[in-house]
Amino acid sequence: MNRSAGPVNVLLKVLFTLLYGVPMLWIVLTSFKTSGDVFGESALLFSPVTTAYAEALNGQLYTALGQSLIIAAGTTAFTLAIAVPAGYGLARISGWITTIGLGLLIVFQMLPQTANVIPLYQVFGSWGLLDQTVGVIIADTALLTPFAVILLRPFFRAVPIEMEEAAALDGAPVRRTFWSIVLPMARNGVATTGTLVFLLSWGEFLYAVNFFLSPGQYPLSALLAQQVSAFGINWPGLMALSVLTSIPVLLIYAVSYRLLRDGLTVGAVK
Repeated sequence: MNRSAGPVNVLLKVLFTLLYGVPMLWIVLTSFKTSGDVFGESALLFSPVTTAYAEALNGQLYTALGQSLIIAAGTTAFTLAIAVPAGYGLARISGWITTIGLGLLIVFQMLPQTANVIPLYQVFGSWGLLDQTVGVIIADTALLTPFAVILLRPFFRAVPIEMEEAAALDGAPVRRTFWSIVLPMARNGVATTGTLVFLLSWGEFLYAVNFFLSPGQYPLSALLAQQVSAFGINWPGLMALSVLTSIPVLLIYAVSYRLLRDGLTVGAVK
């Protein structure tokens, strides 16, 4: 069984490398082409140029990058502020309250994002939050909070309740026990959830393109969509912008890879 598993694993790795690697290679190669070379006879033999990158590196890109950073960071902060205590509460409370709470979270998670656009547009219009960054942050927070709570609950359940009971016997209040014992032991889970929320809010498109009325306020995800117009698609420009906008995501993934891979690795009780 072990001998047959080796070639199968190698074959799967090669297959997934081709599935993900070939499109990425095509994107990078296209970004160094001219518009005439995109649909040329040869996909690999061409004279590379940096014209698309020179045109993409402008003030609009830097503005969109700043907007994406603000939206992703704000959404992550607000989501964790809600999801951390909610996940801890659902991990420690048992009974019908937990069952109902988890059921509602699953229902909210299953609701299509498009169903929320019109109601949120009307609410934000009455609140004066249209074309405001804080409006998109609130919408993204509402979208990602159920996911974050469901993801955080198992991390808090993995923290031994005996640690909290020992702290309670020493006279520590619940709030101090949470901040001094539970949260440090579950910090890898919180960091993992925060990283995933940041990446998801970074690439969120639907709320950004609907709640920002001025294209000058668009984040990177919506800026990419502007490259497709009724007059055609500038493929080298689109691919160059795609490469530039993916660099921050790749950096975050590279830094947090071990965290995302290992999950909760601290807090073991000997």
